[in-house]
Amino acid sequence: MKNLRNSVQLIGRLGQDPEVRTLTTGKKLTTFSLATSDYYRNTKGEKVEDTQWHNVIAWGKVGEIAAEYLAKGEEVALEGKLTHRSYENNAGEKRYVTEINLNELLMIGGRKS
Repeated sequence: MKNLRNSVQLIGRLGQDPEVRTLTTGKKLTTFSLATSDYYRNTKGEKVEDTQWHNVIAWGKVGEIAAEYLAKGEEVALEGKLTHRSYENNAGEKRYVTEINLNELLMIGGRKS
């Protein structure tokens, strides 16, 4: 049961091409957004789509693979850890961010040329 602690599994589509940044430490950080959609019927019986957006971060080899093979609109399955952090923006306002720290990635469908 140890692996079930703070584990997130999602299937969705990329909202943007992965972006790679090299930090001052030399480590590479890959970021992208993922959209997941759920469908339900409201009280009027109408089909409603509910789309949620998730921020995903990936370090090291899994990040390099994501940057090389993924593009906006592609469908992926991923597993990671939910993380929360806060920072102060240029105006001095405190901002809160929730991200998925990527552990595993499965590309659904074929590679696009």
